[in-house]
Amino acid sequence: MLKLYGGAKSRASIVRWYLEELGIPYEFVLMDLQAGEQHQPDFLKLNPMGKVPVIVDGDIVLWESGAILLYLAQVHGELPKDAAAAAQVYQWVLFANSTLTQAMFPPETRDRQLPRLLKGIETALMGQSYILGNHFSVADVALGSVLAYLQMLFQVDLSPYPAVADYVARLQQRPAFQKGLLGAGV
Repeated sequence: MLKLYGGAKSRASIVRWYLEELGIPYEFVLMDLQAGEQHQPDFLKLNPMGKVPVIVDGDIVLWESGAILLYLAQVHGELPKDAAAAAQVYQWVLFANSTLTQAMFPPETRDRQLPRLLKGIETALMGQSYILGNHFSVADVALGSVLAYLQMLFQVDLSPYPAVADYVARLQQRPAFQKGLLGAGV
C-alpha cells in the first residue's frame, strides 16, 4: 500500500486530496514536524532535504508535492497521452507550485504580485469550469490547493476575480477536497 508521509499542516494535504480523488488506498504517516521528526536519519533516507510530503509506492520514493501529483496522474492514467496536452498539465502544476506559491511570501511580494497572477488565472478560467476546460484534473488539485491556502491562511479577497472565486468554491465542494485538504488539518 502506498505510504504518504506528512505533517498535520503541510503540503502533504495536497497529495491527500489527489489520492482521495483517485480513490487510491494509502497509509498516512503523520509526522511531528514541530518535534523535528523529518530530520531524523530514517526519514532523511527517504528525503535528504528533510521535507514533507514523501510517498513510498513499492520501490518508488518520491518527494515534492508537484512531482508526486504528476507521478500519480501518470501511473493512474490521468495524464493525457498527447505530449502537448500533458504539457498543459505540467505548466499549471509547476505554476502553482512555484510562481503562485512564491507570490504568497513575504506580504510585500503578495501585495505586489498576487493581483497580476490572479488576473491571469481569472482570464484562463473564463467560460470553463476547471483550469484546463470542463474536466477536473491534477492541475486543479495543484492550483486549487494554493488558491484555497491563500484564502485560509491570508484571507485574500477573491471577489475582484469572480471566475477564480467560483472555481475555488466549486473545488471546495468536492468530497475529496474536504477529506484530503480540509480533513488534513490545514
